[in-house]
Amino acid sequence: MKKAIYPGSFDPMTFGHLDIIERSSKIFDELNVAVLRNNAKNPLFSTDERVSMIKDMTSHLPNVTVSSFDGLLVEYADEIGAGIVIRGLRAVTDFEYELQIAQTNRIVNPKLDTVFLTTSLEYAYLSSTIVKEVASYGGDISKFVPEKILPEVYKKLNINR
Repeated sequence: MKKAIYPGSFDPMTFGHLDIIERSSKIFDELNVAVLRNNAKNPLFSTDERVSMIKDMTSHLPNVTVSSFDGLLVEYADEIGAGIVIRGLRAVTDFEYELQIAQTNRIVNPKLDTVFLTTSLEYAYLSSTIVKEVASYGGDISKFVPEKILPEVYKKLNINR
């Protein structure tokens, strides 16, 4: 059985993230969506909130699990038995950064491979940062995030919509 891990901050989860999760779930026997706990960042949502949102948005995918981790991805992947890391690429600029990370991960853990999935064209521009930026000005983010997440984003930003 092939088990993959899709790590990220998912703050908040976007349609682009969901697209990568759904497509990955069709390729691999098991997919673990791993939410990074990063104390250096100041996330909009807590780790528990992000895990809960992703679980809700992926409940229709029986081979997808959601967890959180801190520390090195290579160690967590080993801990859960994942041999493949999934990374989504929006543009060529993403590839340069992601390639460096993939090569470093491979040196630290030679059993770990990285698979890059290009984002569906309709989400190529989309990032969690863009979602937060638009929402912070009261803009419509309904084309960026699942409907259940919409009110949560506005609530966190103290935006009445």
